[in-house]
Amino acid sequence: MMKKSENKISRKIGSIPGTLIHIGKKGKGNVKVSSICYNESHLEEKVFDANEAEFDANSNNQVKWINVDGIHQVNTIDQIGQAYHLHPLLLEDVLNTYHRPKVESFDKYLLFTLKMLGIDAVGKHIISEQVSFVLGKNYLISFQEREGDLFEPIRDRIRSSKGKIRKKGADYLLYSLIDAVVDNYFLVMEHFSEKTENLEEEVFENPDEKILKKIHTVKKQLAHLRKSIYPLREAISSIIKEENTLVINDTNKYFRDIYDHTIHIIENIESQRDVVSGIKDLYSSEQSNRMNNIMKVLTIIATIFIPLTFVAGIYGMNFENMPELKWEYGYLTVWLLMLTLFVGMIYYFKKKRWL
Repeated sequence: MMKKSENKISRKIGSIPGTLIHIGKKGKGNVKVSSICYNESHLEEKVFDANEAEFDANSNNQVKWINVDGIHQVNTIDQIGQAYHLHPLLLEDVLNTYHRPKVESFDKYLLFTLKMLGIDAVGKHIISEQVSFVLGKNYLISFQEREGDLFEPIRDRIRSSKGKIRKKGADYLLYSLIDAVVDNYFLVMEHFSEKTENLEEEVFENPDEKILKKIHTVKKQLAHLRKSIYPLREAISSIIKEENTLVINDTNKYFRDIYDHTIHIIENIESQRDVVSGIKDLYSSEQSNRMNNIMKVLTIIATIFIPLTFVAGIYGMNFENMPELKWEYGYLTVWLLMLTLFVGMIYYFKKKRWL
């Protein structure tokens, strides 16, 4: 899969800027498009295949939210771009799923890109998906790599007219969708917090080589999380600080709340990385302690057998005029001598607390 992505990137090299090429995992099936048009008193919702979709940029003084599930069909993305007069470079960024989170302002709209993260059913791998938002006057377009998202609670709020969302503009809708993605980061971090706690227990109980592989896997996943989330802080900060007619001052305070959440998540990631580094050091320490204990036992055994070997070696020499060689109790005496040496050395080692 990685090689296919690299081939597509290589084909894009040297092409004209703005050339629309999908870069990422190959999608399956048709692209699905849904639209929700609403204001405080009206709601209209549609779902259709991309081949049947007719993209109308006219919102009739309502907020229009168009959601695209699947970006592998370049023609559909191009149709949306033509209907809303989106710049080819913007569409090019939407189709490239390896972008870092960022915000880019154009004359009449802005592009916001971030990563939607989750954990698979087994709990071993991070599921990462790029989500791009195009915010314009009275409209918002969201592009996702595949069907299924975290936005269903937002749709329910729009349908039931709960909260402020039906009274606000498209900028508040953008905030709500980004907030849903960022809130899910906390669930991901809770997963890693439990994972690091389990790793620490395993290191104490049985620090084998499999644990080391798990530690490296978690460390690599945390690095991926940091790479996916860290630039988001800068992107949200840009929305707050830059003057933009598409995001009003009243909505800015909500983006400041997302900014605070992002800072908290980044600090959590750094904390978990420190914990994992500590677990790795603990693993090395436990391995060293186990090796030291093994060497201590082997050294004690060798030390005990040195005098016993000395005694056996003396009485194993084949000299005829050797004392006690033909003594009736010589064999038994040698055994008693060696047992006395053995017990005496064991007592001495325990008294010195070497055992």
